[in-house]
Amino acid sequence: MKAVTVVTPGGPESLVLTEVPAPVTGPGEVLIDVVAAGLNRADVQQRRGFYPPPPGASEYLGLEVSGRVAETGNGFEKGQQVVALLAGGGYAEQVAVPAGQVIPAPDGVDLVSAAGLPEVAATVYSNLFMTAQLQAGETVLIHGGAGGIGAMAIQMASAFGARVIATAGTAEKCERILALGAEEAVNYREQDFVQVAHRYRGAKVILDVMGASYLSRNVDALALGGRLVVIGLQGGKTGELDLAALMGKRASVIGTTLRSRPVEEKAEIMAQVRQHVWPLITAGKISPSIGRTFPLAEAAAAHQFFDSGVHQGKVLLTV
Repeated sequence: MKAVTVVTPGGPESLVLTEVPAPVTGPGEVLIDVVAAGLNRADVQQRRGFYPPPPGASEYLGLEVSGRVAETGNGFEKGQQVVALLAGGGYAEQVAVPAGQVIPAPDGVDLVSAAGLPEVAATVYSNLFMTAQLQAGETVLIHGGAGGIGAMAIQMASAFGARVIATAGTAEKCERILALGAEEAVNYREQDFVQVAHRYRGAKVILDVMGASYLSRNVDALALGGRLVVIGLQGGKTGELDLAALMGKRASVIGTTLRSRPVEEKAEIMAQVRQHVWPLITAGKISPSIGRTFPLAEAAAAHQFFDSGVHQGKVLLTV
């Protein structure tokens, strides 16, 4: 089969479509003929040599795919349309995945667009609802609202009855954020998200992809009993934390990752996504946020586009 390989860690030009051995399924795994794969920031970090796959995972990039089951078994029928959450290997014509991380594609979404759902839906649902316990009526602050994670978080939080504030860096992206269901969009180049959050008596939950550079301001923006969930380190990994401010608000800072979680935890997350998120997609309350698609052979161009920062929504690779 063909897969995108990293010749030498570095820029997008290091990605090359190569003939490689096809995956062999192990016990409890499902073989999928890939239709499309989602591009995530973790792929960029792995391409650069900063985010190696966990032990036992495929060395190839790609944390989510849509496709068709290649062989009947493990509760799936051959040809069944599915999506899957991966630890790696999505930038390929086939991938073998633990059955618990594979669920039927949602009704009402074409199979290519469905590739943009598993990683973002699992990330957002597990962090906002399973970890931070976001409740209807609470205010949530979402950083990077125009990206794939942000777009899903805005739609999901709004669908579950939360009040959403989201940040972005351009007026165009702020307009998109409002169209997705946010009550307020904050252009971080012109406004202070802390002041905006204070107008709502603080954010009960903050979903943050920046890390160190936003740490102190995020704590300032929290409400009493607030929960700051850090899922990305785009702004660095080491920051100063005012423990007195955190204690005074009886708040918490939680750091999570998805890729390295045990198979059993991923299976539970995907089961929750299927139960709670898929019906909202079928009902039209949440939709995939797709920015642009590229053929698998043009993975380098897709990464160059992603690195430019101009994209809104998910970038997909089609097989």
